[in-house]
Amino acid sequence: MDPVERLYLDAMMEDPAVPAHSLRPQLLSGARARRRPAAPTAAWAEPYAGRVAAMDALLASAAEDDWSRVIVEGWTLQELVAHLAAKDSLLAASVGAPVLGPPIGAPDSTSRTNDLQAYERARSPEQTRRDWRAQADALCRHLADLPPTTPTTLDGLEVVASDHILARSLETWIHTADAAQMAEIRLPDPVAGHIHLQADLCARLLPLTMFMSGMDGTGRTAHVTLTGAGGGEWRVALGVADTEPGEPDVRITADVVTFCFLLGGRGDPGDFPAELEGDLSLARDILISAPALSGP
Repeated sequence: MDPVERLYLDAMMEDPAVPAHSLRPQLLSGARARRRPAAPTAAWAEPYAGRVAAMDALLASAAEDDWSRVIVEGWTLQELVAHLAAKDSLLAASVGAPVLGPPIGAPDSTSRTNDLQAYERARSPEQTRRDWRAQADALCRHLADLPPTTPTTLDGLEVVASDHILARSLETWIHTADAAQMAEIRLPDPVAGHIHLQADLCARLLPLTMFMSGMDGTGRTAHVTLTGAGGGEWRVALGVADTEPGEPDVRITADVVTFCFLLGGRGDPGDFPAELEGDLSLARDILISAPALSGP
């Protein structure tokens, strides 16, 4: 399938398990008609733009009562969309892009999410969807002219802008999957090139997730092999201050999408499907700590 067509979600399909009398096919047909392509942006931000377009197409299929259903973290679909807008607006503020909606008060994700959710509860779901998409598109347009190495801070974590936008892409992808599961819709994964960039971020985050979990990986090295479209191999020095990886102490082989979702807080680290070789205790530490940066 042509990657651009996949990016714009032409492959959105209803789950074959949906009963024949369901209105879901008609809703999907309407969603395709109202679908908007990904916003133009820098090449390094395209994974995010693509996931925004996918989420927006999914939201176009939502029936009226879907918006009040609890999706994750005790949030309804409308509150989940407000949460995405909150995180996007904080990143927009950090890189100098327009910030839409209410002014930012406390510049942390929890406070901004609470503020935007309270604001959106008094509005219609379509207004919430429209304003979330407008914020995401404004961020995409701004990134088109921004160097990917621009230092950027979100929730106290300063990394380059390209890493923060990949994190936003991963979160949007995961929450799109959360919403799709509720709606009994199967969505295609991102194109392979976009999956690879997010997998690269996840592999590079392992030293930080271990550190945040109180585990010291100094002097240890993991060889991570991720299989499937967009996968690859990474040799990762596990100490946050390590500069070069050494000979692998452990080898981890897993499916690339499942691995990305583990870093995003989906799946049980203690029962993660992976092939492990070498120091199995270290492997367990890596997997258990992997979701440390995931949040609601």
